[in-house]
Amino acid sequence: MKLSHVILKVEQLDKAVQEYREKGFIVEYGRKENPYNALIYFSNGPYIELLDGTRMPQIVKSIMRVLGKGALVDRLQKIDESELGYCELALENYDNNLDKEIAILKRHGIKSARVPSRRIDTYDRDLRFQLASPSALDVPFLMTYFSTDPKPKDFVHPNGISGIDKVFYRTSPERFSLIEELCDDERLVLKTGSGIEVFFEK
Repeated sequence: MKLSHVILKVEQLDKAVQEYREKGFIVEYGRKENPYNALIYFSNGPYIELLDGTRMPQIVKSIMRVLGKGALVDRLQKIDESELGYCELALENYDNNLDKEIAILKRHGIKSARVPSRRIDTYDRDLRFQLASPSALDVPFLMTYFSTDPKPKDFVHPNGISGIDKVFYRTSPERFSLIEELCDDERLVLKTGSGIEVFFEK
């Protein structure tokens, strides 16, 4: 797997979009009507997803938990309760399913909740993918790549930033071997502790 994206928790989505545009990034909303997220894409490597929360009603979370998706609900709740800043990391595979990765998690004694997902973006692209959330919240969540590639080609943001150079992901050392088995992306640097740092390249 490789790095997919980093979730950046913001105070208010519209305000954050404006702030990052003023910083010289091209930012697009996730969808045309009632967007809940915004994206900063790069031609290569991981992108950034801006969220001010999952905006998922508690009743929906409760139903999902009854349906056996508790690991995903716990992840969503973690995002909702996170402080502002980088709060979650996603890994992305080279296939159209997550069977291999879920088998690796099981081998390490970790259950996961898998769900199909879909989003029609502001360019009317139909983005379909699968998500899987490990029950261990100190392990990144997983996804397949989008059915349609939304990333711009040969693109550099107006501020000169062309991509993400490194992501420092802090977790328990006992998770290092699992994450290294899942992910072979040289941009990922594992550290002891908690929190995520992102370093850009120009």
